[in-house]
Amino acid sequence: MLDIVKQDAWLEPVAQAVRERYERYQRRYDGLVQQYGSLANFATAHKFFGFNYDKMRHGWWYREFAPAASYLSLTGDFNGWQRYDHPLENVGNGIWELFLPDAQYAGRLVHGSLLKVIVQSSIGEMERIPTYIRRAVQDPVTHDFTGQFWNPPHPYVFKYDSPSNKKDPLFIYEAHVGMAQEKEGVGTYDEFRINVLPRIKEDGYNALQLMAIAEHPYYGSFGYHVSNFFAPSSRFGTPEELKMLIDEAHHLGIKVIMDLVHSHTVKNTREGINLFDGTDYQYFKTGKEGYHPLWDSRLFDYGKEDTLRFLLSNVRYWLEDFNFDGFRFDGVTSMLYLDHGMGVVFDDPWKYFGNNVDKDAVVYLQLANVLTHGLKHDAVTVAEDVSGMPGLCAAVKSGGIDFDYRLGMGLPDFWIKVLKDYTDEQWNMGEFFHVMNDRLPNTKTVAYCESHDQALVGDKTLAFRLMDKEMYDFMDLKSQNIIIDRGMALHKMIRFLTITVGGEAWLNFMGNEFGHPEWIDFPRPENNLSYHYARRQWSLVDADYLRYHFLNDFDKAMLAFVKRYKLMSSQMAWLLNADEDNKTLVYERNRLVFVFNWGVKSIPDYEINVKETGDYRMIFTTDDVEFGGFGNISHDVLFPTERREDHVIMKIYNVSRTAAVYEKI
Repeated sequence: MLDIVKQDAWLEPVAQAVRERYERYQRRYDGLVQQYGSLANFATAHKFFGFNYDKMRHGWWYREFAPAASYLSLTGDFNGWQRYDHPLENVGNGIWELFLPDAQYAGRLVHGSLLKVIVQSSIGEMERIPTYIRRAVQDPVTHDFTGQFWNPPHPYVFKYDSPSNKKDPLFIYEAHVGMAQEKEGVGTYDEFRINVLPRIKEDGYNALQLMAIAEHPYYGSFGYHVSNFFAPSSRFGTPEELKMLIDEAHHLGIKVIMDLVHSHTVKNTREGINLFDGTDYQYFKTGKEGYHPLWDSRLFDYGKEDTLRFLLSNVRYWLEDFNFDGFRFDGVTSMLYLDHGMGVVFDDPWKYFGNNVDKDAVVYLQLANVLTHGLKHDAVTVAEDVSGMPGLCAAVKSGGIDFDYRLGMGLPDFWIKVLKDYTDEQWNMGEFFHVMNDRLPNTKTVAYCESHDQALVGDKTLAFRLMDKEMYDFMDLKSQNIIIDRGMALHKMIRFLTITVGGEAWLNFMGNEFGHPEWIDFPRPENNLSYHYARRQWSLVDADYLRYHFLNDFDKAMLAFVKRYKLMSSQMAWLLNADEDNKTLVYERNRLVFVFNWGVKSIPDYEINVKETGDYRMIFTTDDVEFGGFGNISHDVLFPTERREDHVIMKIYNVSRTAAVYEKI
């Protein structure tokens, strides 16, 4: 019996299926090692396919994998865009190649050359972008994407090592380079490095999660419809500038995690890899199973060795060539289940191990995690899974899939439901605590109350959901508005409860730390191609006459507090009281007592149960004046305990819409 079954009796009926999951991985792993020598050697397709320099022969090889194609030819400005002057040779096993010696092409195939490949197959002749291209650029007039030969005369050399802090809890800052600037336009890697990285460092985050890195034809897809897997998006700058950004983050002690999209890809043929050799099954499932019913995109066949090699090589490429420190794997739930987990209630262990599971996808995720951790010991992997797959964060040998963390996706959904469907008087304190604390103890969870998902057009950020249009007129210090007062108080409380109870790591989407208003809406015809809502208004938090800086100052102090008291690495929170009448929640974590009064009444001499006798001091509160509060609780007052018959109590001033933390001195 494998460890994940020993640790969870609920899995005993599927113990054999758990064993088979492990054995399925082991068979695939052993087969790859036997054939290639190691998993790392298998993941080197990018060093063979695409453009690679041959030092012995002094020239460039260009190779493609296109087993069903009948003819390939390289074209570009290096040959005056002659379509058929440079055919590739079919050397067998689906491999096509062309050698371009320096003696003839050193002055023609140069850094920045534009390229395409002509592919003839059963569906006709098409102009394609090379599958392993390292950069793709878009024509500003025609909007057509073209491959670009990337061979800079002075490649960027990394100066700084990655932070070696895997054991430290993650405080993740989720960001999108393009919309990270205040200007109404697309931000760059350089602008992010210069303008945003210092903010992230100052706020106390130790990890940066970058979205939309791999090239994608539609900007408004948020980077989730990838076309060119080995090309950093050229919208934001050059590959060397991305490397500089990552290196500077490392210099600041910040890990950089890539939002990796291996769950699907665009169905586009002019930009992507769909139908590259004329078949719909080269890398994908064939027929309707090869298309996602909601995303309108192609789905990989993870049972194909060629697909595994392509994707695992992509993992290695980003880790080694760009020095990323790990990945957030997007769409894991969609990968794990043949029906993509849509509408499924996961209330039976067989739903995790039955015939609806894409067993090949599970093996791929196991291989990807093992490869990532093998190549980079301190690398971190995070799974975007809403299903609660058992063993998601357990070692493969224990029956797991080997992720380091899972996203606590139910937490933001809960807060949206609370704020949309219930009045303050209907809030349930017990439910607040149990939803935040509802996770397996051996599955490290990234807690968050909102990410980019909650801010998309048609939805609202937490701040805007709380304060709405009042944010436009009453966020200045001189204005008094009860909606703003309530909203700011609850914004701090929601974030504080989520971070102190909800997980072993924390995630924040850029701008939410200071209550950035409004939704995100990328330029599209329906909004007249406007960038107004696809940017971050840093001037709001920088203005000392507005209230936004109070929320930002609270966020900094909150992270510092959580780090100081090692809350993320301590035992899970323990409920002391859920007082529904007074809307007060009391719990303990790492010997600290947390009191949250969600109600509208402040209560003097409010009695709370504590575990230890002695004097307590209030050490942190959301109501401090420096956080935009009213300073109703003193940091200097001691709170003595009283022993009752069978318990110990402490009397406090329980302030309305305030969270406070007490420590025994």
